Amino acid sequence: MVEGHSAELLAQVAALPALPGVYRYYDADEGVLYVGKARNLKKRVSSYFQKNHGGTRIGHMVGKIARLETTVVRSEAEALLLENNLIKTLAPRYNILFRDDKSYPYLKITGAPDKAISAGREGAAPSAQAFPRVAYYRGSVDRRHRYFGPYPSAWAVKESIQLLQKVFRLRTCEDTVFANRTRPCLLYQIKRCTGPCVNLVSPEAYHQDVLNAEAFLRGDTQAVLQGLEQRMMAHAEKLEFEQAAELRNQMAALSKVLHQQSVETVSDKDVDILAVQVHGGKACVNLAMVRGGRHLGDRAYFPSHIEDATAVQEFDDAEDAVHAQSVEVQVLEAFIAQHYIGVPVPSALITSHPIDPELGEALSQQAGTRIAAVHNPRGQRRLWLEMAEKNAQIQLARLLAEEGSQQARTRALVEALDLEPDQLDTFRVECFDISHTAGEATQASCVVFHHHQMQNREYRRYNIDDITPGDDYAAMRQVLTRRYARLAQAGRDTPEATPPEEEVEEAAPPPEPAPAPDAGAAAGKRARPGAGGSAQRLPDLVLVDGGRGQVSMAREVFAELGLDLSVIVGVEKGEGRKVGLEELVFADGRDKVYLGRESAALMLVAQIRDEAHRFAITGMRARRARVRVGGSQLEEIPGIGAKKRARLLQRFGGVRGVAAASVEDIATVEGISRELAEEIYRALH
Repeated sequence: MVEGHSAELLAQVAALPALPGVYRYYDADEGVLYVGKARNLKKRVSSYFQKNHGGTRIGHMVGKIARLETTVVRSEAEALLLENNLIKTLAPRYNILFRDDKSYPYLKITGAPDKAISAGREGAAPSAQAFPRVAYYRGSVDRRHRYFGPYPSAWAVKESIQLLQKVFRLRTCEDTVFANRTRPCLLYQIKRCTGPCVNLVSPEAYHQDVLNAEAFLRGDTQAVLQGLEQRMMAHAEKLEFEQAAELRNQMAALSKVLHQQSVETVSDKDVDILAVQVHGGKACVNLAMVRGGRHLGDRAYFPSHIEDATAVQEFDDAEDAVHAQSVEVQVLEAFIAQHYIGVPVPSALITSHPIDPELGEALSQQAGTRIAAVHNPRGQRRLWLEMAEKNAQIQLARLLAEEGSQQARTRALVEALDLEPDQLDTFRVECFDISHTAGEATQASCVVFHHHQMQNREYRRYNIDDITPGDDYAAMRQVLTRRYARLAQAGRDTPEATPPEEEVEEAAPPPEPAPAPDAGAAAGKRARPGAGGSAQRLPDLVLVDGGRGQVSMAREVFAELGLDLSVIVGVEKGEGRKVGLEELVFADGRDKVYLGRESAALMLVAQIRDEAHRFAITGMRARRARVRVGGSQLEEIPGIGAKKRARLLQRFGGVRGVAAASVEDIATVEGISRELAEEIYRALH
């Protein structure tokens, strides 16, 4: 056994059963290092501790293992499903991880078909329930409506809706619009709708169009064409030539759509095509979707932790040559296992590399139906796969080019400001901006730039209260204090075991002791109290959107907190507020710096500043809308519905106006009694 691990841990490893299961490694800070599966837990886990791995990535991970957890399951397929559920939940450092981005859009047809036809009554006013609408939808599905998809993008859904409008002329208007129409809209005039809102089509005929649209979306195109042809001939035999001509035009439109879509086979109705490319230490999985026999487009995914994860995977597989895998196969299998958790799996997967049959078995077990994974396909499938592979190459090349550009910008900014970060890859910038409308709904935003890209999961918004409306300086003081007060306190509370002349560094490889001129300043400058909280360490650069005034306020806050002033930089608008003329203002007394219109460093500063501004203003608008609508306060008052709430807000100009009104004023609003006015007054005060 390898030295350096506790006797308790090694005893636990020795006592593991020779059964299939999942194991999890934890470090001393309870961070999850790795999640793995094994057909034989004892053999697999023991292999990590039976030899010295030296300075390899595997050795670096094994050296951090402080605790082990295992779960025994009945089969390796169950182990595979459990492993990837845990990977998605725990995000271990040494596993291949894909971002949980599965919010796919759907095409929705409202209502149930049996209820729709029964809702239409002869001579009655048109009912929205009798004439289902087709709509774009994103979110959880329910049984009240019919959903088709998922689609890879919003564009694919909207294109499909346009096809349904051209061929089957289904309505897309909201039910409220439908209920208040007195004459057909423009879509009827351009032959994109049959005008059900004004009874220009019978519920039976519209119902048939809905059924044909659903069959088309399922890929039953030949059945739809045959049904239309039979209906056309029946009308012609009855000398109903106008109706026959309408069906003829519908058949022509459908045939044109099918020709444009180049559907050469009806056997592949629902298929996912997955192609993987690995280059330059990065990987891309391109997922293309075929639904109802139509190619709907694709989406690219980029995993993280490729180097660390593949190093550990290679070590695992060396124990069993049968399971030796290339990096491409490891990435592809990780994507399939993680992506289809909670997402419908089509009956066929076409892959650029062969996958483990056990993975297909696990997917089938999860889906409750047989899932076929096809490698090296023929015919139309081959064309689809080649298209997906080409798109994966293009997306990966784009990513590498963008990352190279971002790294160059980071380096340019570090050099321009004469900074000395620990590592260029860990250079961290936090930028603050204040947004409000004439003092109303003031919000501050904090955006984070790290690892050469914006880290939107680390963005934060701060509601600013208890200040004079419109006082941006007070708002900046409040947000900086709230952001960094805990960090400063953590720096002052650094354990005495840390030598006062050393800086408190991150846990990962221990750095060389670096003497600091002042213990308090050192703790304030680089205190990193752990892997949690809003600000884990003082960033290398704190940008504030503003000139000398905002920088002076930031300097006061940092001086009070005992933090390093040299990290504060203000972005001051140039002459005429023109883009490219910005100057940088420093809190430590350095002269202003003009980087130049073509400077890569200024491009990065502008990118971060603009993102902070966008994030602040969207939050401010959302908060302002909530205040003006008054949903949080007026909706909670019994007896106040949508109409009364709208009347109150319209009369008094918002919730603040309602709150400032007297009981007598409130009672003058239509529909508001004296008793209800008193209830409203009490609720708002």
